[in-house]
Amino acid sequence: MSISVDFIIYGLIFVGVLVLVEGLYLTVFGKSISLNSRINRRLEMLENGTRREEVMEKLRNEMGQHLKSRKIPLYSLLADKAQKAAIAFSPKQLIMIMGGLSVFSFLGLTIGTETDPAVRALASIFMGVGGVFFWINSKASKRISMIEEQLPDAVELMVRSLRVGHPFTSAIQIVAKEVADPLASEFGFISDEVAYGRDVGEALKDMAERIDMQDLRFLAVAVSIQQQSGGNLAEILAGLAKVIRARFRLFRRVKAITAEAKWSGKFLSAFPIMALIAINLGDPNYYDEVMTHELFIPACLVVGGFLLTNLVVMRILVDIKV
Repeated sequence: MSISVDFIIYGLIFVGVLVLVEGLYLTVFGKSISLNSRINRRLEMLENGTRREEVMEKLRNEMGQHLKSRKIPLYSLLADKAQKAAIAFSPKQLIMIMGGLSVFSFLGLTIGTETDPAVRALASIFMGVGGVFFWINSKASKRISMIEEQLPDAVELMVRSLRVGHPFTSAIQIVAKEVADPLASEFGFISDEVAYGRDVGEALKDMAERIDMQDLRFLAVAVSIQQQSGGNLAEILAGLAKVIRARFRLFRRVKAITAEAKWSGKFLSAFPIMALIAINLGDPNYYDEVMTHELFIPACLVVGGFLLTNLVVMRILVDIKV
């Protein structure tokens, strides 16, 4: 039973790492930074008395700090995801959090398990670094999905604003007030930049590159072309909204079609591990006779390699470009 108990302790400590980093994030920056919150973070800071230029400067630092830190060793693996997730923690703070969570994991493993110190140290580093990476990756995926879903409504709102006679900068301000986060704060930041003299086309282009979303690039190009050659921007954006909605429906359809293959690959890779846990729960001494064999560790490594290969191959097969 010791093996099964160790597995449970390792899993609980990893979950504890995720809860700690999320709790620390909300404690430092407030609940409005949560993607589950309906509060517009930029408007909340303005309502709390923060000056507009201070809010703009704070958002600018948060939005650009991770791409500027790509040269930090190993942090480059996190920079792109942290940028897309708009993580307010600075790179140095994230590195310190990884170190603190690794120490927390090591203490937890020391108290709860009797494994070798070297194994505990490696596992704790994996939990500290891997937990933060998993947290950032989930934040980035959720944030990008929310922006993709919000964008067609935001473009249509700009179209209605333009058709009643508002200028494009006012249409952006309306989106920043009426649409929920995360897109509201992004457009609010653009509105502030334009108010201080920046070209709206350049601001939209920077946002598209920062978030790395093709539909936002379409929006930036459409606005830039209209600025240079003229034309009815409302009609251009109305057509763009239809294209974005069609692409969004196509993405969802592709995702639904490939869902079975994705989950099949995950299940086939997870089933041997689940079977191992179940066997140890039922008969803790089941592998005692073979664990001392010289080929046991190499065989485990080979099996682990095959499981990882299965995940990679299935991911490649269902990675359909639209």
